[in-house]
Amino acid sequence: MDGKHALNPGKIRVHPYALAGLVPAGFFLVFYFYPLSGIFWKSFFSDPTPWLTTLDRVFSSPRTMRIIWFTFWQAGVSTLLTLIFAFPCAFVLATYSFRGKRFLTTIASIPFVLPAIVVAAAFQALLGNQSLIFGLRINHPLVLIFLAHLFYNFSVMLRIISGFWTCLETRIKEAAGVLGASPRQVFIHVTLPLLKPAILAACTLVFIFCFSSFGIILILGGPSYSTIEAEIYRQAAHLFNLPAASLLSLVQILFTFGLMRAYTSLTRKAAQFSPEPNPARLRTARKPWEKLAVASVWSFVLGLCALPLLALVKESLVYKGKFSIIFYRALFENLSDSVFYIPPVHAVKFSLIFACTALIIAVLTGICAALFIRYCDRNLKGKWASFMDPIFMLPLSTSAVTLGFGIVITLDKPPLNLRTSIFLVPIAHALVGFPFVLRAVVPALRSVPENLHDAASLLGASPLRILREIDLPLISRSLAAGAIFSFTMSLGEFGATIFTARPGTPTIPVAIYRFLGQPGAMNYGQAMAMSSLLMGVTALGFIFIDRLRKNTREDF
Repeated sequence: MDGKHALNPGKIRVHPYALAGLVPAGFFLVFYFYPLSGIFWKSFFSDPTPWLTTLDRVFSSPRTMRIIWFTFWQAGVSTLLTLIFAFPCAFVLATYSFRGKRFLTTIASIPFVLPAIVVAAAFQALLGNQSLIFGLRINHPLVLIFLAHLFYNFSVMLRIISGFWTCLETRIKEAAGVLGASPRQVFIHVTLPLLKPAILAACTLVFIFCFSSFGIILILGGPSYSTIEAEIYRQAAHLFNLPAASLLSLVQILFTFGLMRAYTSLTRKAAQFSPEPNPARLRTARKPWEKLAVASVWSFVLGLCALPLLALVKESLVYKGKFSIIFYRALFENLSDSVFYIPPVHAVKFSLIFACTALIIAVLTGICAALFIRYCDRNLKGKWASFMDPIFMLPLSTSAVTLGFGIVITLDKPPLNLRTSIFLVPIAHALVGFPFVLRAVVPALRSVPENLHDAASLLGASPLRILREIDLPLISRSLAAGAIFSFTMSLGEFGATIFTARPGTPTIPVAIYRFLGQPGAMNYGQAMAMSSLLMGVTALGFIFIDRLRKNTREDF
């Protein structure tokens, strides 16, 4: 019935939901595909020397090959470690019902929405010179990187696997038991094969995040442990070798695009076996080993997720061995008495301005993209939707450093000379937040009953009135969740911001990075204080999102 207005020449010829697709398409063409094409051009055609010479110069370097190998290796090891610890925890969450389960899930999920630079600062505080763990100090960068990646990506693996595990049909497992299969055989031959697409999808997504990790590598790895992402920043910002940076960016783009395509394919396969979650299937832990399993999950999640955050807060409140708020007061003072000094509190102001602007852009483009996908689902049998949905998710698979680098090197000439514009930062942030708005809104729109639209159309309601009085009220909670997610992601965005932000308009993550790069206890303390504030805001934002989505099924 949505197509009636498109076919009736007396009314509108093109459905507004179809026209809505022009908004995200234009936004992507100008601010996503054009910058990426600029990277391609810089890689092969901008250098006066033949591009094969640049290619040979980059990939014949032993240092570059070590960096590429380390990028893949650390991402693989980090993903394997995350799977080893997340899988048993997912089993407990998908099998048992226990008191405080929702609180535990929320605590486990908070690290993912924290900015990577805050995660790096937290592990510096946890395992640095004044460790909270009985004086235990771990200074090896590689160990810190693996622990930070586990902390950061644990919730992604946990939520995806436990979500699909909870949805598995118990009747299949019960039938196998009736036929004489032992619990072990049921798990190996029934449960595990059904879970395989979800496990592979979770591992693929975590691998992408570790592969494109920037803030964690930059802070914890140092010069000895560099990845492709960090090397792109080094070549572009420090050595001004744009052809080499562009070529490495192109390699990363091609690989992450392939991984994202595999991820979307795996999630579609996993969804085939996933009806709506049924809490009634969960059982209470009664046996001693079941109670021990629940207690172990509680201990592990609190230890992994809470200790680094507590260490961060502790470092921001202790000065010379005593409780003090001196670091927080220093955020409002010009301790150097320099006329060029920008107070850290100004970084908070700029972060809020950029986040609000990025939220508006991401929400408007996200709603239009979701309406277009819904129109394709209902009127074009999903043909365009199956193509455009992965296209709209591409920013999720593109590294923020590559995105920021591409924007800077392409949007510097008329009519799009935005290199010195203050709007460059919120545009980059909107690209990062857009996929989260889309993933929040699309499932909500797809769940709107078609008969409501049919009835409204028969009563003469226009598509825009249907949107205003039916769709928007029904998706308001999901839209609010996506908007808050976009806002919090913007507050903590670092990779693209370090390229696009002007010196006089730093954001909180950029200010934290500057403080951590300067010697002295006061600089370190102010970095911890700003990290604690940013951690608190993002954590509160996620808790609010979790409450908004309490009765809705997650789609990531």
